[in-house]
Amino acid sequence: MKVYREITPLTEHDTFISKDCQNAHFDYPLHNHKEFELTLIMKCSGTRIVGDSITKYQDCDLVLVGPEVYHRWDDSDLPEEDKKITPHVIVTQFEENLFDPSLLAKKEFYPIKTLLEDAVRGLVFHGETFNRVKKKLLGLKDLSGFEAVIEFFQVLNLLAVSSEKQYLASEGYSSRPQHSKSKRINDVYNYILANFTKKINLAEAASIANMSESAFSHFFKKSTHKSFTQFVIDLRIGHACKLLLETQDTISQICYQCGFNNVSNFNRLFKKYKDFTPYDYRKQFEKNKPFSTRQYQPVF
Repeated sequence: MKVYREITPLTEHDTFISKDCQNAHFDYPLHNHKEFELTLIMKCSGTRIVGDSITKYQDCDLVLVGPEVYHRWDDSDLPEEDKKITPHVIVTQFEENLFDPSLLAKKEFYPIKTLLEDAVRGLVFHGETFNRVKKKLLGLKDLSGFEAVIEFFQVLNLLAVSSEKQYLASEGYSSRPQHSKSKRINDVYNYILANFTKKINLAEAASIANMSESAFSHFFKKSTHKSFTQFVIDLRIGHACKLLLETQDTISQICYQCGFNNVSNFNRLFKKYKDFTPYDYRKQFEKNKPFSTRQYQPVF
């Protein structure tokens, strides 16, 4: 199994690049790169892979992925009668260090700072946000110079302040859980992230939050919309996906590396939450070869 690294055409002199492909072909492999990427897909349906997320998209898609996040789209669900309809894709890429940290610390840029941090899990946008950003991206090709840069920043701001977005990759895949304004929850997040690959228990997490177990369980679920047990399972499954993709370790080895105590339980839970067995999940990526003229290098 190979994962490829794309060599993008972005240079140190570019604020961003935007590629408008009105006759797009989904002939590229699962890949990553060191840049951020905003992908707008129109007139197409298929399967999208972002991190450990394998999901369907229908008719259109708008996704922001952060540096090093594996991603790929295909057009596998485009009906035969629509094969004459050519997908339209706009890909916008920009450097990880485009914004100076001191600028992102300013209150006006804080939403963009949070957006870029959240992109390590991949974000999909919908609703009115999709419509407004689509319009701006379609018009971006007609702009140049500073006017284009201002419009690009407008796009980032629209994405940053939007509530019409969802994470794609799991907490376990990115090792970065959702933000919380609660110090108690953030302290518990850090405890879970540091310990989910070994035995972890509710009592210790509750003590970190300085709460009783029953009060903590209620507080944690209200804050995260998941039970403590469910949250830990999601982390472990996400980490297992990462290891299945990035290593040649056996399924048994990965099971114990992720904190599960037996292989049958691991297989059952993995199938329940990912709709694939660990073996079948890994098989999804084995025929992963580049066919396009874009530049790729094998990662492993």
